[in-house]
Amino acid sequence: MKNILKPYIKEKLPAVIMFLVSCCIFAAVFYLYGLPMAAVAYPALICTVLWIIYSLCCCHKAFEKHKILSSITDALTEDMLSGFSGIDDEDYRRIICLLMEARIKQENAAYHKYSDMIDYYTLWAHQIKTPIAAMRLTLQNEDSPVSRRLKSDLSRIERYVEMVLAYLRLDSSSTDYVLRECELDKVIRSAVKKFSGEFIDRHLSLDLKPTNTKILTDEKWLSFVLEQLISNALKYTSEGRISIYSDVPDHLCISDTGIGIAAEDLPRIFEKGYTGYNGRNDKHASGLGLYLCRRILNNLGHTLTAQSEPGKGTTMVLDLSRKKLSVE
Repeated sequence: MKNILKPYIKEKLPAVIMFLVSCCIFAAVFYLYGLPMAAVAYPALICTVLWIIYSLCCCHKAFEKHKILSSITDALTEDMLSGFSGIDDEDYRRIICLLMEARIKQENAAYHKYSDMIDYYTLWAHQIKTPIAAMRLTLQNEDSPVSRRLKSDLSRIERYVEMVLAYLRLDSSSTDYVLRECELDKVIRSAVKKFSGEFIDRHLSLDLKPTNTKILTDEKWLSFVLEQLISNALKYTSEGRISIYSDVPDHLCISDTGIGIAAEDLPRIFEKGYTGYNGRNDKHASGLGLYLCRRILNNLGHTLTAQSEPGKGTTMVLDLSRKKLSVE
């Protein structure tokens, strides 16, 4: 009420001044003609009281209109102003309707542009898989340091393509999350197998302990998350080992003996596009891997946290517990 009272009084001030000037003119005329001043004072007093009552009613109406106009946001509808009448209100309603139409046109244009971009990159990601598969077939029967290196690079390209597809599908209404009960060890072995060449080439040991756990999750999306976390562990570990184990039920830890994460970067590593100190040293870091992992796990009802100490390694902890749901 205070926000509108001051501008409302300022708007009505000329009318108040005109009323006071009129009262003064009547009083001056009555005085010059020697008429009793009470003849002008009483009518002026009655008019003042009536004017104050009328002004309060107008002020209340103006406050209600201001409250409604202030509440117009994305859910703006034409019916919100249907309770008002008058030339000004019709002008306001017409202006607002034009603004609504312009906003809807802009939103539709932006949506179509975004949709076309998503379709293009989705098509590109699927088409690029064909030459990747052809190159993998070409290298399949070769076993040399060069071919192993090429296979490793090819696997990295495949992961980048999968990352693009995951990013495109993340906010899509058609994202195909299918929750089933699955063996966690089977998912882990499938993810680790894709990095066997890198473990050998980089002389890193793998400490894989069976979890003997069944979880309710989407196997495809969980595999994507595990591959991203193992890829990160390999990227920042030059010597030592990578350990995959379960310390408590429904918890999975992926630990490495790499360079670790700076204390100031640790709270922000799951932010979109944030690369931190390590990422700035790695010119190819996108800052999307861990962001995608946490988003996907949140959608699956799981959580992801990180523990790290610079120079001693990093441990990613996946809490795969969730509410009991019906198994498909």
